[in-house]
Amino acid sequence: MKFSKAVVKHRVPILILALLLMIPSVLGMAATRVNYDMLNYLPEDMDTVAGQNELLNDFHKGAFSFLILEDMPAKDAAALKKQVERVDHVDTVLWYDSVMDISVPMELLPSRLYDVFNTENATMMAVFFDTSTSSDLTMDAIREIRAIAGEKCFVSGMSALVTDLKDLCETEEPIYVGLAVALACAAMLLLLDSWLAPFVFLASIGMMILMNLGSNYFLGEISYITKALSAVLQLAVTMDYSIFLWNSYNEQRRLCPDNGQAMASAIQATLTSVVGSSITTVAGFIALCFMSFTMGRDLGIVMAKGVLLGVLGCVTVLPALILVFDRPLQKTRHRSLIPDMGKLSAGVVKTFPVFLAVFALTVPPALYGYNKTNGEVYYDMGRCLPQDMEYVVAEGKLRDDFHIASTHMLLVDADLPAKQVRAMADEMERVDGVKYVLGLESVAGSRIPEEVLPESVTSKLKSGNWRLLLINSEYKVASDAVNAQIGRLNDILKRYDQGGMLIGEAPCMRDMIETTDHDFKMVNAVSIIAIFLIIALVEKSFSLPFILIAVIEAAIFVNLGLPHYLGQSLPFIAPICISTIQLGATVDYAILMTTRYKTERISGADKKKAVRTALSASIPSILVSGTGLFAATFGVALYSELDIISSMCMLMARGAVVSMASVIFTLPALLLLCDRLICATTAGMRQSGPSQISNQEVYVK
Repeated sequence: MKFSKAVVKHRVPILILALLLMIPSVLGMAATRVNYDMLNYLPEDMDTVAGQNELLNDFHKGAFSFLILEDMPAKDAAALKKQVERVDHVDTVLWYDSVMDISVPMELLPSRLYDVFNTENATMMAVFFDTSTSSDLTMDAIREIRAIAGEKCFVSGMSALVTDLKDLCETEEPIYVGLAVALACAAMLLLLDSWLAPFVFLASIGMMILMNLGSNYFLGEISYITKALSAVLQLAVTMDYSIFLWNSYNEQRRLCPDNGQAMASAIQATLTSVVGSSITTVAGFIALCFMSFTMGRDLGIVMAKGVLLGVLGCVTVLPALILVFDRPLQKTRHRSLIPDMGKLSAGVVKTFPVFLAVFALTVPPALYGYNKTNGEVYYDMGRCLPQDMEYVVAEGKLRDDFHIASTHMLLVDADLPAKQVRAMADEMERVDGVKYVLGLESVAGSRIPEEVLPESVTSKLKSGNWRLLLINSEYKVASDAVNAQIGRLNDILKRYDQGGMLIGEAPCMRDMIETTDHDFKMVNAVSIIAIFLIIALVEKSFSLPFILIAVIEAAIFVNLGLPHYLGQSLPFIAPICISTIQLGATVDYAILMTTRYKTERISGADKKKAVRTALSASIPSILVSGTGLFAATFGVALYSELDIISSMCMLMARGAVVSMASVIFTLPALLLLCDRLICATTAGMRQSGPSQISNQEVYVK
């Protein structure tokens, strides 16, 4: 109570401090680097990651792109190549004039080398940068190359993807927040009993969101997914806490003549319920930190921090704002638009066998769809972008004109004899889907010794430690075909050079597929176990955690099973994150109803009356909370052109609705069905068990 009274007493200094903290928060948010490259989150000990580091350290080559030039004379292409070479952080541009003077006709090149760089109306250059794939410097270089080359030049590669992704995200992100705020505000205006309260809530939550985003500065950088979703999620998940405080304050005002005393009591009551409620949500986000694909840790830490800040703001900044604006808040109160839920509750209890049957019939197809959806996710981040983006157009040109769908890079020991390298390359070119292997041997031909080649040529493809070879493939990144191809290429590589490394986007994606498949199982298990233990401790029951988690998990199966039946493919990160977020954020609905049911049973009510009362009392809170989560995410899902953001927000919006329906209709039916078991396995409820029920029945008779 001391804390509550201190908040009431020092409400003005609290508001002043909160406003002052907005300054470093905004500066910290602006200074936090955003990472747009999903491959950066792979474990550092993987060969593909180690190989990328070796390429950068030994060859000073990091990012890699192809430039496709259409209908451009050789002289103009040569002039453009020189301009591109002068762009900051462009290390090497490989074209046919890297080997032979432009005055020599292209037709005199070895036919395999000519075919590498040319088609009937297009020519291609390979560009290496001395900075990493997602470096800000690389993205600046990509933009400059596009500006120099004009409309007839198309830039492909992972760095081009990251550049387009960043530009689109920076355009859309402010609109995400605006939509979430507007729709959440509209939901609160409809469901709350005050016209002004939603704006006060948003002011408090907004300050906490800024503090959360500003404090990300100390993490070094965050992923673009975290940046895009964290504000929306924090608003959606922590809005409940504000509603709890508001309702509690209005109840206390009727009991206490002094509004300061009423607020102190409201803070005390809210702190107890909000801390209990937030623990499951935090546990869900912390479970993401167990992913070896560290983007989960990135999102988990930021969101767990956001929830904790939401709790802090709810018991400090929000009470101060309510007290400062108490008079206009009370004047703008109105009757709640949520009707009395007594009839609905009675109907659910009366027909509970129907809902049990629906539950039993829904779970098998939902579980089937859920397992299928997890196997139908996609890993190619290019699919997240709109089809008219420059990267997508360039990849289409590369695929259609040159029949190249992905490019791998080989690092082999520099001391490996040229004869063995040539034999290895020949064997690799016979692997299904490999278009060609390009290295010094391809450039020089078998009859020209490497020693006679100028250093300007050899230095581009050979260093003191490594030889660099490019492998162009006809198979798309993250496809089953390319993954099988990479396995075969690795087998060949290890026979010739045990320490050799196969790197590039497709090998990294293959590692990502294996990593995230393990992560999905790990995160699910950790979140379920953690939330099971929390429910067991909160409810002091062995059976209730099974029932509550079963209800929410069934809702998750329905939510994540629908994409299979709708013919939708999800980005790989969506099922991993959504299953955990939906469990952590919506299991509170089930805990709220179950806690009230327990109270009623312990007070002596029979099971039907206890469930009916608990359901009637809980539905308004569940509706407000679930509608808030739906409103904050649904608008973003409809608006965003980034499929990864759109998909995750749509899953969260739909998950809120499905979880609400499950708790309102399925949970009461399960509580009625398992009442005897619950009473026998829950502390403090044994006296509410069968013996008491039979006594009541005898008394009635």
